[in-house]
Amino acid sequence: MEKTGKIKKRALISVFNKQGITSLASFLAASGWEILSTGGTFRYLQEAGIPVMDVSDVTGFPECLGGRVKTLHPAIHTGLLAKRADPAHWEALEKAGFAPIDLVCVNLYPFFEKVQARLSQEETLEFIDIGGAALLRSAAKNYQDVIVLTDPADYPGIITALSAGDLPQDRRKTLAAKVFTLTSAYDGAVARYLLDEPAPAYWPLSLKKAQTLRYGENYHQSATLYCNTDKPGAFASMKQLSGKELSYNNIRDLDLAWKVVCAFGLPADGTPPLGEADLIGIVPAFPKLPPVCCVAVKHNTPCGIALGTSLIEAYTKAYNCDPVSIFGGILGCNAVVDVSTAVKLAELFLEIIVAPDFDDEALAILKCKKNLRIMQAPFSPRQTQEFVSVDGGLLVQDTDQKLLEKWNPVTKLAPEAEDIADMIFGMRAVQYVKSNAVLVVKNRAALGIGAGETNRIWAAELALNRAHQVIVTTAAAGVDNGEPPRVLASDAFFPFPDVIEVAAAAGIKTIIQPGGSQNDQPSIETCDRLGLAMVFTGTRHFKH
Repeated sequence: MEKTGKIKKRALISVFNKQGITSLASFLAASGWEILSTGGTFRYLQEAGIPVMDVSDVTGFPECLGGRVKTLHPAIHTGLLAKRADPAHWEALEKAGFAPIDLVCVNLYPFFEKVQARLSQEETLEFIDIGGAALLRSAAKNYQDVIVLTDPADYPGIITALSAGDLPQDRRKTLAAKVFTLTSAYDGAVARYLLDEPAPAYWPLSLKKAQTLRYGENYHQSATLYCNTDKPGAFASMKQLSGKELSYNNIRDLDLAWKVVCAFGLPADGTPPLGEADLIGIVPAFPKLPPVCCVAVKHNTPCGIALGTSLIEAYTKAYNCDPVSIFGGILGCNAVVDVSTAVKLAELFLEIIVAPDFDDEALAILKCKKNLRIMQAPFSPRQTQEFVSVDGGLLVQDTDQKLLEKWNPVTKLAPEAEDIADMIFGMRAVQYVKSNAVLVVKNRAALGIGAGETNRIWAAELALNRAHQVIVTTAAAGVDNGEPPRVLASDAFFPFPDVIEVAAAAGIKTIIQPGGSQNDQPSIETCDRLGLAMVFTGTRHFKH
């Protein structure tokens, strides 16, 4: 039979985050509970005038090893794990002279924050909480009999429930589950800190809910955004300066837009283009590309991307690639948005603009569009692994950061010097276009983008046809000389020479592609016959 009604209730409180703890402890003390505590929490409650007993008075064992061992003692864990309805457990408690503990309130050392603070390994290891995690796990395992708290936001509800009598079992179970989600994330962060192998037997994740979204990919799907607890990331540092709440699709597109422009570097803080160091020494007469990038994204693939010496130049070139698809799209910029660019952007319906920063006057102009989401993102993403969920599992791979393995001109004609910058731009841009992907480039801008096609010739035809339309339109407007683009970039090899044939007919003079097909030789021969230069890079850039 149960004996809890005859024994004074006991709570153990040991918290790093002191928020709300005096209210909880005062309530418990006033309700007749006996409170145990440790170290800093013990002194904090004493100074607040709350009756409290040091844990060492219960264990008969003082804190030692600089505080590493405080609550790791049978007097504590038997009190947490004893089943109140089991006579044998009561007998064991009485024989040992221990008493049950009915509530545990613990929050852990701030490992999530400290692991990002770039402390020494010795300092970081000291923020791995052992005793606190053990208390939480013991209490949560025995949630039917022990209330377990780790979040200050739960304190008011517990006070209300206990004032009314007791805490229902379903609420106790929810709190226990909350503990195990926390400790699993905590252990995941510790594991990731210590890991030195890319593919461990068990994959650790450490994510915290950042936002509940209005809906998922479609209205009938629910969705939530989680962010890393232990590693830096763009979404942890982004600030929304104006506009509606972000949706699931917004976040997917925003993620791509920001990754694209950051791949070309962040001039303001000196972040170099992705993989630039690999190019120097490989590409002859390696060209310095214009520093400012602008990309328009629609349905998770770029519909316009360009470089310029100013943001207004880069934006205009990106806009000209596809003035139709940019409507309702996401715009990414790797430079501060200035007034002249903001005036042009305000003429469009855009869902999101993301940039490192905005001039005050530019921000005021854009804020006039109340639904426009304005995102400031000072962090340049350089994550090394990416994840895709599959039914019952997770695919993990390294991020695609290597632009090219080699620079191998395979045709009789070598690329002309004036085309090399466009070739480098085209290959870096096509990395972010859904496969099969082909980019037609002129003057460090995409004129035609063939994306997501099921065969490469269709992607090439789409890109070339679109580029032709852009040339006609911009030439008629007096912003282009009307000459056809010279460079075509492909994310993967050509299985047949048909792409080369349609490219040559459209005026293309130079092709950059990975190579590696069994039919490379027919493609090379076709280039030689039609007077095209072609370079193999040895690096494929599929994006599914």
